[in-house]
Amino acid sequence: MGMKKYILQLGLAVIFMTSFQAFAQEYATHAVKEGETLQSISQQYRVTPYSILQANKEIKSASDVKPNIILVIPLKGPIVQKEKPKEEEQEEIKPIGFTRHRVRRKETLFGLTQKYEITEEQLKRYNRELYSEPLQKGMVLQIPQFPEVDPEDERELDFETYTVQPKETRWSIAHKYGITVDSLLVLNPDLSKTSNYLAAGQELKLPRPKGDSLKEQQVELFTSYTVPPKMTLYSLGKEYGVPSDSIVKLNPEIMAQGGLKEGMVIRLPKKRDTSGEVNTDNFIFYEVKPKQNIFRLTQNLKISREELFRLNPDLENGLKAGMVLKLPKERAEGLQVKNALVLDKVNLVDSINLENKPKVVFMLPFRLDRIDLNDTKKTQSQIATRRDLALSLGFYSGALVALDSIKKLGVSVDVKTYDTELSQAKVKEILFRENLQGVNAIIGPVAAGALNEVAVVAASKNIPVIAPVASDSELSHSNVFFSVPREQILREKMLSYMKKIYNNENVIIIADAEHQVAHDSILSKFPAAQIAKIIDNKSLHLDRFLLKLSETKENWVFLETDQPNMISSVTSILNSAITEDVKVRMFTTSYNNNAYEDDAVSNTHLSNLRFTYPSFYREAGNDFFTKAYQKRYNGLRPDRYAVRGFDVTYDVLLKLAHKNNLFETSKIIGQTEYTGNSFDYINDWSSGYFNRACYIMEYDNLQIKEVKQDDLKSNL
Repeated sequence: MGMKKYILQLGLAVIFMTSFQAFAQEYATHAVKEGETLQSISQQYRVTPYSILQANKEIKSASDVKPNIILVIPLKGPIVQKEKPKEEEQEEIKPIGFTRHRVRRKETLFGLTQKYEITEEQLKRYNRELYSEPLQKGMVLQIPQFPEVDPEDERELDFETYTVQPKETRWSIAHKYGITVDSLLVLNPDLSKTSNYLAAGQELKLPRPKGDSLKEQQVELFTSYTVPPKMTLYSLGKEYGVPSDSIVKLNPEIMAQGGLKEGMVIRLPKKRDTSGEVNTDNFIFYEVKPKQNIFRLTQNLKISREELFRLNPDLENGLKAGMVLKLPKERAEGLQVKNALVLDKVNLVDSINLENKPKVVFMLPFRLDRIDLNDTKKTQSQIATRRDLALSLGFYSGALVALDSIKKLGVSVDVKTYDTELSQAKVKEILFRENLQGVNAIIGPVAAGALNEVAVVAASKNIPVIAPVASDSELSHSNVFFSVPREQILREKMLSYMKKIYNNENVIIIADAEHQVAHDSILSKFPAAQIAKIIDNKSLHLDRFLLKLSETKENWVFLETDQPNMISSVTSILNSAITEDVKVRMFTTSYNNNAYEDDAVSNTHLSNLRFTYPSFYREAGNDFFTKAYQKRYNGLRPDRYAVRGFDVTYDVLLKLAHKNNLFETSKIIGQTEYTGNSFDYINDWSSGYFNRACYIMEYDNLQIKEVKQDDLKSNL
């Protein structure tokens, strides 16, 4: 190839390489072999580990030097990124002392720099005569000695301020920067310890390779490439989608050897993933745990090895604990995902750490100030008529069985119980009198005002509070776990189920004035639904309603009301409308057990209509809790309050036994399920932790059964 043609072909590459040639730098490439380390390679080439790290941007520390990686070795010390004034360079590296060296015959500057692991510039700086005269036998030189540098710390990192974009999470940003979430928290200690929340526009401190920026950085990983016959820089650049000058920059020996040569082994950037912006719109994320391997990971994440490596090219350098991997969003089907993070399935009973000794406080309104335990008849009457008493005593009876159960598993629990007497003043007195230091969880109180009071004091001590029956609060409490799902969650679950089984049925909505939100939500899912006219906000205009029923399609009637009399009337009308030709089912998105279990409402009618509704609890079966409860309380069957007391308490105790911090455990534990309740807490930043686990229940042959998700297929 002629010189003119060669220069023309290299184009910008020649200009770019001027800076390398200006410093008379020489390079070699080295394919890392099994057993080699950064230290051993640097000794082999007689260069400092630091200079190898500087020349290979993708290598951040000694641990990143793996077999089959191609390294550029600068044979004359560190690469100078850009020319700096000598004064600035002196400030950067200062010697800790000097040693004397008398020059022998045939010694060279290069040989001295290799012997003492210094650069030529450093040698000349402290022996200024070498700037003007050659090295001569007999010269006595001052050899600067520099402090030993740990290879882990050698790659000096600058930091940049990163502005969080909408729909980004801690995991998506950690993946983007190739760091662990733990590293992100170390760099940004102001980030919340109880929440994973990131606000769009929030500024974070993140690492940036010196003299580089993430936006300009095209690649971090490289692949080995053997040059075939007749390959040109232009065609190679086109094939890999990188400019010719970048190839020369990565492989300085191309210039030294006068261009690409057949058989030359060079390194090229791995082809980039073009799957779009890395945020929760496009991806879900997984944080690698210790002792995991690729095979098990692909099985658990339901993804092929090829796709996993394509999306996460960093895996070429090996799987490391703390790595954040991105996965296609559609892979979320069948995985437990929270805040776009894939959670590992953890068996809490098998994951107990016996060193954890949880300290738990109960605050419930037992009303011992009003109950005369000597008057059995009156006490029984009070329990039967007062919901707060029935709830507290039932809840606590189940909680005691949970404490028995956790004790049998070998976990020691410190328990204190306080009677709030359904009085906010009493709660204030308890908080003032008692020392809550070291408490891991407070279960209760029940009343909204008392709950707010406790939550504020507990937050100052970083103590989580579990609300036994509340689903929300007028105030924001970042430390409160609301164990009952919000009405909106129940409604979304119900409508999602309905949409899955919908097959062009005739939908009719009956909603009173208090249920306008439910009315609008149903209509948004089923725009063709008919609206039934209600008289005096409590009964149907019968003739007009019957005209809306179809004889050719199954009729789906949504009833949205809390009025027992209206429920009774509508179920009676719908029941009488059922014939061979007219098929009717009834649903609601706003289930109120007090209204539907009222004596005025016929269970037979509900069963005939296969009445289906969302619920935060299900009927208790004959499981180990029910048997333990009956054994403890002389054969008494647990009511829903007792079931709830056991489920809420056992869930908290198992999570604390796994990791003695409920905030930390909630980040890594997905849905848990017990006798009659499930818990899947989602953190809503400063508002608290909200349970989003609930059930779809259906009346069937005078029994109430849970609609399993597997049953959806048979209904379709």
